[in-house]
Amino acid sequence: MKILSGKRAHGVKFGVYLNEDLDKGLRECMKTLGIKSRSRAIQEAIQLFIAENKWRLKGKVAGVIGVVYNHDIHGVDEKLTDIQHEYIDIIIATLHVHLTREKCMLAILVRGDSQIIRDLVKEINSVKGVLFVRPMLLEAI
Repeated sequence: MKILSGKRAHGVKFGVYLNEDLDKGLRECMKTLGIKSRSRAIQEAIQLFIAENKWRLKGKVAGVIGVVYNHDIHGVDEKLTDIQHEYIDIIIATLHVHLTREKCMLAILVRGDSQIIRDLVKEINSVKGVLFVRPMLLEAI
């Protein structure tokens, strides 16, 4: 516990370096969102960072895994479908979206053990033709 301005504060104070572009972006977002304090904006960013990454630790999680891939790569659709069948116990639903003639997106809704979901993400990432994978998962209570 630190003493700040004669009052007891239940927190930690530290400095953060931002380059000019990042500071400008932060100020623009704060203005648009009506956030007056940089400390508050950074606290919200850290809370989001924790929420978005806590699933990687352990426990039950739920959310969506976004996958963008080139469906012109031979066998990519079949391989992604085979992987989904291997993880049928944690996959709630999927949505297939055609982005362009070559690119497709999958939204895979999942709920289950974080380690199993990490394994699923790793397998999807290893498929030739997958351009990127973005898990958006939160700790499930």
